Amino acid sequence: MKTIFQKPPNKWTVIFTGLTWAIVYFLVRRLLNNDQLTQGWSIILALVPIIPFAFFLAFMLANLRQMDELHRRVQLEALAIAFPLAMLLFMLLGLLELVIQLPPQDWSYRHTWYYLPLFYFIGLGVAWRRYQ
Repeated sequence: MKTIFQKPPNKWTVIFTGLTWAIVYFLVRRLLNNDQLTQGWSIILALVPIIPFAFFLAFMLANLRQMDELHRRVQLEALAIAFPLAMLLFMLLGLLELVIQLPPQDWSYRHTWYYLPLFYFIGLGVAWRRYQ
């Protein structure tokens, strides 16, 4: 029996699952603003984006395994730039939070995770520029 992961995914599969995850995430965010949901249903709803994200992650890793050495090196360098930037952001926020009250409507986990893909794309741009 063949599984969907035996055949290497193409980039469009990765993009489609990434977009599906993003749409599901923002839809769930919107639905969680409904005050009529019970806490149990809210928790279940909050876990729903994990499913498309797991598929995105699986396809992304399978796609990474199919890349040549240059593309793998670029991906590694992008992550090597993004990870310390993320550490810097969270360290800065943690230290600032000791001194001033950061408004949770701007600096909660719900708002700061957006920076992580941004840091990755910055790293990707820097890495590709290096190899051009």
